[in-house]
Amino acid sequence: MIRRPGRSDNKRRGEPAALLVVGLGNPGSRFEGTRHNAGAEVVALLADRHSGNLRNSKELAQVAEVRIDGERVALAVPQTFMNESGQAVAKLVRRHGIDDPTRLVIVHDELDLPVGQLRVKSGGGLAGHNGLRSVTAHLKTQEYLRVRIGVGKPPGRQSGADHVLRRPGGAEATELAIVVQEAADAVEVILSEGVDEAMSRFNTRS
Repeated sequence: MIRRPGRSDNKRRGEPAALLVVGLGNPGSRFEGTRHNAGAEVVALLADRHSGNLRNSKELAQVAEVRIDGERVALAVPQTFMNESGQAVAKLVRRHGIDDPTRLVIVHDELDLPVGQLRVKSGGGLAGHNGLRSVTAHLKTQEYLRVRIGVGKPPGRQSGADHVLRRPGGAEATELAIVVQEAADAVEVILSEGVDEAMSRFNTRS
């Protein structure tokens, strides 16, 4: 179960969200377009698709509430740095009435997947991802859903941190732009047809 935040957190108002979709990244223009911000790009795309406007909120995130196929969906991009993402996610979970981790989707970059590959996952480990580590620490569960965007291993002796904090170029940038679109599609399928259907449809693609 998701641990309920303390009384200092904002209380939920109105209808709970059918789904809370959080795209991980780092705030600020110097991180825009980096591999580490792929999750944030997916959420921004979903907001654009569904006429939402991401705005700063008290939950340490930019948030938009949209309707997708008649369902209320909360879209969010934490404005904390990646390794503190859980601070925002814990507040967002409370604000949007998410009492079941399967109604939370975290979209993030993944070093363990080749560039351009997409995987939908329910629960699982952290794979060394600092954003996931922070989310898990604050929620006290790993059973939330993930949409994982492959950014590939760093070349040569480059560290993983340097790799994800750089902007891809050329063909890689094109591949990532395509998979960001597919990741947004996957979130929509999770909402409309469930996570099992999303895994069946997207995890078989190369």
